[in-house]
Amino acid sequence: MEKFFKLKENGTSVKTEIVAGLTTFMTMAYIIALNPNLLTGFGNNGGAGLWNGIFLATCIASAIGMFVMAFVANKPFAMAPGMGLNSFFAFVIAQIVSITGLSYTQSFQAGLCIILIEGVIFIILSIFNIRDKIVNAIPLGVRLGIGPAIGLMLMNIGLGSNAGVYSDKGGPFFVMRDFFGALTANFAKDTMGNGYSAMILTVATMFVGLFTIIVLSHKKIKGSVIIGMLAASVLYWAGQAIFFKQNPFESLANASWIPPFKDMAENTLFKFSFKNLSQIGWFTIITLIITFCIIDMFDTIGTLVGTASKANMLDKDGYMPKMKEALLADAVGTVAGACTGTSTVTTFVESASGVEAGGRTGLTALTTGIVFLLCIFIAPIAAIIPPAATSSALIYVGILMLGGLKKIDFEDITQAAPVLIMLLAMPVSGSIGHGIGLALITYTIIKLFTGKAKEVSVLTYILSAIFLIKFFLAI
Repeated sequence: MEKFFKLKENGTSVKTEIVAGLTTFMTMAYIIALNPNLLTGFGNNGGAGLWNGIFLATCIASAIGMFVMAFVANKPFAMAPGMGLNSFFAFVIAQIVSITGLSYTQSFQAGLCIILIEGVIFIILSIFNIRDKIVNAIPLGVRLGIGPAIGLMLMNIGLGSNAGVYSDKGGPFFVMRDFFGALTANFAKDTMGNGYSAMILTVATMFVGLFTIIVLSHKKIKGSVIIGMLAASVLYWAGQAIFFKQNPFESLANASWIPPFKDMAENTLFKFSFKNLSQIGWFTIITLIITFCIIDMFDTIGTLVGTASKANMLDKDGYMPKMKEALLADAVGTVAGACTGTSTVTTFVESASGVEAGGRTGLTALTTGIVFLLCIFIAPIAAIIPPAATSSALIYVGILMLGGLKKIDFEDITQAAPVLIMLLAMPVSGSIGHGIGLALITYTIIKLFTGKAKEVSVLTYILSAIFLIKFFLAI
């Protein structure tokens, strides 16, 4: 273990890496059920067979990507089907259904061809170091700002959209928008109806978990993040039992523990349908492939650079060693996702929680990947972790990542402006790639009109032009 992962060289231990891997898993376990829900319209499209196939594909493809990350790149980054990309993929599938008249499952199988092509393209680009060159083309100021921007995005997810509450008046209702964002407590109560009490429990859980993590971390207690999440979970379960007379573990009694491999074989495993895909037209196909490539590429680059910065894995010029291998792992995960039956697999921003817990090597990614595989059999256990508890970790890590702002020279407006725009754009748009794109465009335009055009690399001009085309032609 020591010889392979170089634990002492990276200032870590087996125990620390395993705890970090479990911490990362707990913050991203939601994807296991949420991904098949999003890709099937919460079970309304394609039937139970497709849902089960996507569920297994989510676990297996994520694990494959993380194993490559562990053994090839030796980095602590976790992967799973990307949020945003899966919603966009579901929209594409719905459009294929509308255009072709095919069933949802047939359209889904046609859409998997797009993911396969994207993954193969990324493998080729990674092998020939083209993706690595794109990373290096991002200006230093923007690279330094990616980590803090991701930090704000994590805080936005934790406070804004991770722990939603449903009620007799609809939903979801969220902590920052509908609880703290309300004019008065009475207004919030009227807005949420019978969901208000559940919101109180959610807010209490979230902040008890957050304060527990902060206090334990301040006292230098190892595993503070996972301990805080467990404390928050216990509080939430107790609240359910005491105040709502609900058994928080009731779902375990009725859960199915037998993996639905047959459904996967019949619906998603190597079910590529290029014939059906061709019915939407080659121009549309090419446009979709380019769109998926752009979004995935910059989401991954941003996550790797931002998280590596937090872990002090970047050199003085803002570059990460073994970036090529990390990007290759991401590409392999995407191909594995297409072959098993899910949308683009990408590096998860929640990896930052494991890094904060001390994860520094591939053993962290390996641990998370093993637990993802185990979820094929123990998914019901992962499902009872309350979102409010994971929000505690996301908010805490987001706060820490904001510390990267001290590396940026705010006296230089040409460096500060792109970063500040990215800080706002990333959490608002919910896309790491879009945030980086706006920062690149801002940087390029400022340099052009301040007589410093020669300071901008050719590749940066090209990337800025690509994002301009994407934003204004809506591809």
